[in-house]
Amino acid sequence: MSTASVSIRPGAVLADLLPASRVRDIALVVGGAALTGLAAQIAVPVPGSPVPVTGQTFAALLVGTAFGARRGFLALALYAALGAAGMPWFANGTSGAGGASFGYVLGMLLAATLVGALARRGADRSVARTAGTMVLGSAVIYAVGVPYLMAATGMSFGAAVAAGLTPFLIGDALKAALAMGALPAAWKLAGRRG
Repeated sequence: MSTASVSIRPGAVLADLLPASRVRDIALVVGGAALTGLAAQIAVPVPGSPVPVTGQTFAALLVGTAFGARRGFLALALYAALGAAGMPWFANGTSGAGGASFGYVLGMLLAATLVGALARRGADRSVARTAGTMVLGSAVIYAVGVPYLMAATGMSFGAAVAAGLTPFLIGDALKAALAMGALPAAWKLAGRRG
């Protein structure tokens, strides 16, 4: 029995394995925004923090990595814009740009773009590279989210780190582990398809 493999061009992301069309790209952008909005509803409050643990960071990083920088950026920009305009799909069904956690949403937009660009360079094809990609994406989210949290609440830097970074590190490690298994496995599966 022989196994045929799909020819995967260099610089491809997982979404590029679908037949190319403008309809595909629009569906991916809208679907990525919707996935992020749905994942945001998986929210667990963190005592002493105005920021809950959610699934939206995982969704944002997954969307960026699977869709590439441009479509990842557009999906998260649509998510942020609609949420800021009043669609209740931020964590716990909230909306608006003034909340203490909106900086994390902006960070997700930048992180999706970064991880998408890295994925075009093959950063999602192995466990180790996927781990590094997820760590960098998470760092971008915190680099925007924590200062925004400070500005929105008047917290000191130390208090913002304690409330908006430290409680989330274990969850981020678990999300990275999921991505480390899922993304390289998806590429392996795509390589066997024929």
